[in-house]
Amino acid sequence: MALIYTVEITIDKPRSRVVELFDNPDNLKHWMPGLVSFEPLSGKPGEVGSKARLTFMMNNRKLEMIETITKRALPDEFNGTYEAKGVFNIVNNRFIDIDGKSTRYVSDQEFQMKGIMKLFAWIMPGVFKKQSMKYLTDFKAFVESQP
Repeated sequence: MALIYTVEITIDKPRSRVVELFDNPDNLKHWMPGLVSFEPLSGKPGEVGSKARLTFMMNNRKLEMIETITKRALPDEFNGTYEAKGVFNIVNNRFIDIDGKSTRYVSDQEFQMKGIMKLFAWIMPGVFKKQSMKYLTDFKAFVESQP
């Protein structure tokens, strides 16, 4: 089962600043609630082919996922895959300059499920989209709070 959707938001900062803040792994904690660690595993972080382990605490449960960068064409696009138990997530992020002062951040998401996660996605598909939108909303708040 695949779950496919797009979320987007307008950020009131120039694209160059949005991308600069997005491209720094030290900033992940500012818009990914529950993130405990970002551990580079191979390659140069943020470069195509690099892998990293992201560890989250969610509802008193530890969740680990492996990030693999699949495309780096900043400031326009940054894509990757995220693998966790029962879930394979393909994420395509696009940053569109609106007027030199604001940026449209568009995130295309595809979740491929296995096992019990198939059932969860079938019963509650909105949970995934809601979480993706929360990341964008939190990212917007973080970016707009920066000088």
